[in-house]
This record gives sequence, structure tokens and C-alpha cells, in this order.
Amino acid sequence: MKEFGLQIYSIRDHFTTPEDTRESFRIMKECGYSHAQTAGTYSYMPAEDFRALADEYGIKLMGTHYSWTLICNEVEETVKYHKTIGAEYVGIGSMPKEARESKDALLAFIAKFNEMAKIYVENGFKALTYHNHSFEFVKIEGKTIMDYLIEGFDPRYTAFVLDSFWAHVGGEDVRALIERLDGRIACVHLKDLDPCFKYELADGKTMSYLPKRIEVGCGNMKFEGIIKTAEACGCKYFTVEDEHYTTGESYDSVRISAENIKAKFLEK
Repeated sequence: MKEFGLQIYSIRDHFTTPEDTRESFRIMKECGYSHAQTAGTYSYMPAEDFRALADEYGIKLMGTHYSWTLICNEVEETVKYHKTIGAEYVGIGSMPKEARESKDALLAFIAKFNEMAKIYVENGFKALTYHNHSFEFVKIEGKTIMDYLIEGFDPRYTAFVLDSFWAHVGGEDVRALIERLDGRIACVHLKDLDPCFKYELADGKTMSYLPKRIEVGCGNMKFEGIIKTAEACGCKYFTVEDEHYTTGESYDSVRISAENIKAKFLEK
């Protein structure tokens, strides 16, 4: 891995004003991030200005987690927005809840996803991307939801944003899944796993020991092998997604992840 990026949902609390946006891109550059995925539309400022700030600090806005409703119903505006920010990929962060409630609903979602993906590729984008969580590894009629997505999505127009953490939590052999998706992964999300975090429950007394999302390099995800396999399968983008913060401050978390990546996983 020669470079790495950030899903800016990781520092969403700092993307609320143009001033905070400038500071966030500055910190990303300082940390060594070279690309970003967006999450939402950042309607507090024009897309042109958002792109200009990213460009100022050398951050390539390679793709998005965008609204499925807007992707389906506001194609012209969605195309304009993504071209304005310079995105290669249009994407969603998850499927609608109703799509995972039955096989018929899931197949209908897959058909619609393929329909929209073709439209966006014809408008100049590389693919329409899908980002997984762990529910995609639940079985419906003997196959996982991910099985249906892999078999049903048209590889000419679609790609995966493979979240390695959620695949691991879902019980998958992450490297084997990457190999199964050879040539179909737009980027791999990196977040780490504390396997036995002590949570205080609502009563303030009982403790629950469960997996927790933590900064990259602070847990036991096998990133060396994941990265090596993904590169061999054509993945270009490796993207940090920090969602829970050890210190309570999101800027600290993305700094921790960046420093660990540079120390442990980045090609020297």
C-alpha cells in the first residue's frame, strides 16, 4: 500500500461549516491522507467550494456514500454533484432496510441497483458502489445476502466498497472474500477490532464484553494479509473509517490510524 485515504464520516462532527471543512482537509493532509470518500452532501456550502478546499490540500474526492433515494430519483443532480467534486465512483453506504427483509425484496433491490449503475457508468463514472456491514452475511433461503449481491450485481457497472472489519465480524474469511471479488473492489475500508471491549450497560453495573471498532493498528485485524490480497486483486484505494474514538475526539482517532498505517502497513 503506497497511499491511504479517509472516509470523512470519520470526522463528521467537524464537517459542519466551511471553516471547519478547511481545517479538516488541512489535518487530513498533515496526517498523510491522500484521498477521501464523502458521506452525504455537505449542503452548508456549494459543491464547487467543497471541491476547491479538497484540492487546496491535495485530497482527491474519489467516491461517495450518497443517498439511494437521490441516486434513483434525481439522476441529473446526482451526476452534476459527483462531477463537480471530481468523484470516480457514485456509491451508497448500505441498502434500504426493506431490501433485506425477504429474498424478493433483495432481488428487486439488486435489479434496481443494476439499472441505476448502468445509467451512472454511461454518464462517465467507473461504477456504482455498494458498502457492506455485517448484516450482508445473514442467510436468506440458504445463501448470504452478500452471495446474492455478488451473483446479482452486474460487474460491468457495479463495484464493492469492501469493509474488512464488518466482513470479519460477519464471520467471513476476509482474504478469501477479496479473492472472490477479484477485479470488483473499488476500495477497502480499514477499521480495527478490539475483540473484548468492556461496555457498561444502562444499569451502570452490569458489564458486557463485546467487539468494538477502534483505530487502525490498535486491534487484531490482519491488515498485512488483507492489504496484500486486495492489491493483488486490483484494489487501488484503502480507506480508513474510524467511527468510535479512543480519546473521544475524532481528529485524534484519524491521527492515530494514520500514524499506525505509516509505521506498520505503508510501503517504505
